Amino acid sequence: MNKKHWILITVVLGLIIMDQALKIYIKSQFQPNETRFLLGHWFALHYIENPGMAFGTTFGAASWGKIALSVFRILAIGGITYYILLEIKKGIGTFQLVALTMILAGATGNLLDSMVYDFIFPFDPCDSFNQMEGSGIKMNCSQYGFSYPVEVRNKGFLFGNVVDMFQFDAYWPTWVPGLSGKPVFPAIWNVADSCISVGVALLIWIQRKSIFSFRFKKPSTND
Repeated sequence: MNKKHWILITVVLGLIIMDQALKIYIKSQFQPNETRFLLGHWFALHYIENPGMAFGTTFGAASWGKIALSVFRILAIGGITYYILLEIKKGIGTFQLVALTMILAGATGNLLDSMVYDFIFPFDPCDSFNQMEGSGIKMNCSQYGFSYPVEVRNKGFLFGNVVDMFQFDAYWPTWVPGLSGKPVFPAIWNVADSCISVGVALLIWIQRKSIFSFRFKKPSTND
């Protein structure tokens, strides 16, 4: 293995460990929907879980959506890994390698949640994160001294929720038309989502010259 292979391994493992360590800490130390403010009152750790894609997007109650997403992630991880290894042989630049590796680490981090979290953490049907109307799967929720049936999500391998925790607690000023008082960025995300977003942004930045020149290149003319 050469230096770039080590960069690939180090960045992927480092980011996955960071992502999983924070998620495990949040699940172990926070109550559902608990918020703890950082850096004043504009940025917070807010514990939620979602059964779908990045930034809280979901596919509804049907099990096929979750399976399709997990299979897509597995195929994407395999494809990105293969592409990176091919590019390393061709002499890929370090910044481009890091960008692709961040995307790979982010996709892997969120996939791990859905693969293993249902086996290492208890499944509580009373948690709103695990309740999914329309799933047809009913369990008994016991709290506040009485029990009642609730519909819950599928659970098991590839069905686990993704843990999210980062939230901007910032709102548009009153003078902004149409946005007055609304959250600047309402989504809640995690380290893995950040890796994917930053990696894509880096790739766009790296390719900015070729994109700019292609867009504004004058068509050739024949005399």
